Amino acid sequence: MTMAVTDRIEKRTILRAPRSRVWRALTDVEQFNQWFGVKLQGPFVAGTRVRGQITHPNYQHVMLEVLVERIDPETLFSYRWHPHAVDAAADYSNEPMTLVEFRLEDTAEGDTLLTISESGFDHIPLGRRAEAFRMNDGGWTSQIRNLENHVSRT
Repeated sequence: MTMAVTDRIEKRTILRAPRSRVWRALTDVEQFNQWFGVKLQGPFVAGTRVRGQITHPNYQHVMLEVLVERIDPETLFSYRWHPHAVDAAADYSNEPMTLVEFRLEDTAEGDTLLTISESGFDHIPLGRRAEAFRMNDGGWTSQIRNLENHVSRT
């Protein structure tokens, strides 16, 4: 019997851009806003919270808040957030946050191997855990496409 992984999402892709380009797209808040579809206010600094409005159609009512965890230049960028916060009336602030990590590695061809992981879903309340996992799994697939398009333009 195969057990489904319910605590961690992991996506890997090769981006046809140098690591420094991908790093800027991830950690410069203005570039992050462009490909991610959000209007975060303020720079990413480890230990700080950054908030902003989601700009995707049908989600503009949602405020996104991230707690920046780690910034290891051109290697690791991570933050915590409350997953699947699409119900503007819901208050998720007392719930555990998941950890999002972006890991960068060079490829032999000079491109960038990006690994995006989000973990901690097993701590999300059971009543919304499966939906949060499903929504974020699909969301990361879409965000990878957005990031690929963003880094290939510049």
